[in-house]
Amino acid sequence: MNIWLATILALLPPMGIAIAGACHGRLASRLVAVQLVTGITTIILAVMTFAFDQSSFIDLAVCVAMLSLPGTLLMALFVERWL
Repeated sequence: MNIWLATILALLPPMGIAIAGACHGRLASRLVAVQLVTGITTIILAVMTFAFDQSSFIDLAVCVAMLSLPGTLLMALFVERWL
């Protein structure tokens, strides 16, 4: 196991806590937790680029980073209007 895989494993518990926060609580807390999950996911995908020496993971990390804010804003708009 190299240092990159250890970093990925170290980021999994905070991601699990953020996922649990996205499932429970008030609406504003859920939206913040969703943003935290996408941020941690972006970091994990970027670290996976170095761990597996696969350059395509960085493209996926950039895509997740670019789409996380608009996706969260669309989710907030949907919740505000229809729920």
